Amino acid sequence: MRQPGDQADQAAAGRDPEAVSKFVEGFAAQLVEAGMQRMPSRVFAALLASDSGSLTSAELGEQLRVSPAAVSGAVRYLSQQHMVSREREPGSRRERYRVHSNQWYEALTNREAVLKRWESALSDGVTSLGADTPAGRRMAETLAFFEFVDEEIAAMMERWRVHREERFGQG
Repeated sequence: MRQPGDQADQAAAGRDPEAVSKFVEGFAAQLVEAGMQRMPSRVFAALLASDSGSLTSAELGEQLRVSPAAVSGAVRYLSQQHMVSREREPGSRRERYRVHSNQWYEALTNREAVLKRWESALSDGVTSLGADTPAGRRMAETLAFFEFVDEEIAAMMERWRVHREERFGQG
């Protein structure tokens, strides 16, 4: 049975399946170089390259030539990072994994909680070490950096929402 996203599907869409595979592996390699784990990188790139943005575990396994367990672990990681979501197929026990058009926005927005925790910990560090000590000043500068980054990300994300609406007509 032909699966959406398989080589026959790619060819029917006028794409060279080999070129698609090369893109998926090349983009995944870039994500790995940036620090993401290899299998989640490959799964994410495959979802991003699919027209529907949604594939089942079996489809991902077939396309990437990996085991269901490898796909499962990758999807778990990507879900935790807010880069993909799981959806049940109506009337089925199968799950589909979906990458959304705003996944980068969601992933970056969810990092805000991490920044807030770091800011809190650094603030405690300044207090514990003493603001007038060399270590305390270093902590205070690090805290100021993360506060600055947090404010800049919020402003940048607002600019992105406006830009996206103007360019793609989506809110």
